[in-house]
Amino acid sequence: MKKLAALSICLAAFTMLKAENYSPKNYSNLIGMPGFSDSLLQMHFKLYEGYVKNANDLLAKLQTINDASSYEYGALKRRLGWEFDGMRLHELYFGNLGGNGVPDKKSSLYNALSTQFGSFESWKKDFIATGSMRGIGWAVLYFDPVQGRLINQWINEHDVGHLAGGTPILIMDVFEHAYMPQFGLDKAKYIAAFFANIEWKTVESRFSTVSTSAGEGAR
Repeated sequence: MKKLAALSICLAAFTMLKAENYSPKNYSNLIGMPGFSDSLLQMHFKLYEGYVKNANDLLAKLQTINDASSYEYGALKRRLGWEFDGMRLHELYFGNLGGNGVPDKKSSLYNALSTQFGSFESWKKDFIATGSMRGIGWAVLYFDPVQGRLINQWINEHDVGHLAGGTPILIMDVFEHAYMPQFGLDKAKYIAAFFANIEWKTVESRFSTVSTSAGEGAR
């Protein structure tokens, strides 16, 4: 009986640890956002939902492959980075939209950006320059917890260019699908609309969480 009870406990623990499928998050609150057409946002939501589905499908498929040295296994493993990052970056992107675009000048993030870049406007200029680079990808404000440094970084595609150990604080999608259906080749107009709708409370909260954790880890 004791062995049976122990087995039941182990099975229950395994069930609790079993990974669940990712579910697409609802960003319908962004519909009606100034400067962005509803059709552009709805198209973008559908594309994001595709990444969620593909990430789930890949993870499920990988669990069925017995030969880890096979070509199929390697190909799917490499593809997972693309689909998973596409899912997560879109969640971070949509999550830092829906605000009035006005940062709190008394926040720790505003102070850190002003200190490290010389001024908030200098940081903004550098972030815009990063997002204006030729090609498709993402402009990301990272926090490096080791140095306590804020860095504007370009991510090529979804999975190339990430800063190891860095935490994304502010994310801007600069894939063609994020702006061309509405803004055409006028990426600058899209970036202006993006900045006008940043939810700085979310960005500041992300920074506060990781910077506090980094400070505690250094003690």
